[in-house]
Amino acid sequence: MDFHYSVVTEKTVDEAVESLETALKENKFGVLWQLDLPAKLHEKGVELDMQYRVLEVCNPHEAKRVLTQNPLVGYFLPCKVVVYQSEGKTHIGLPKPTALMNVLGDPALLDIAQGVELTLKKAVDEAK
Repeated sequence: MDFHYSVVTEKTVDEAVESLETALKENKFGVLWQLDLPAKLHEKGVELDMQYRVLEVCNPHEAKRVLTQNPLVGYFLPCKVVVYQSEGKTHIGLPKPTALMNVLGDPALLDIAQGVELTLKKAVDEAK
């Protein structure tokens, strides 16, 4: 089982991020924060010659459900979706919530994670 779900798009990184933000909103997920990794590294004197964005996303109702079930889930929150360019192609992807929750061995969490994963994959596909 892959730990991630990824797609390739013809869009630029900026276009993909914009589409992703819209698709996430339409699927009841908000972007809490966005990190432009190369820009942040540049501030620290380190150059990364690739575009790489990390979006931290959350559906507050789902977050409450999983945290109520097991506070350790907070180690995995918020969900991350990345957009980056590699070998001239733009990629959009995320670590699968089911793979992360599997670590905790709680079937109730896995059930919730499956729903979250389906929604996030749908948003990624729509953003593509």
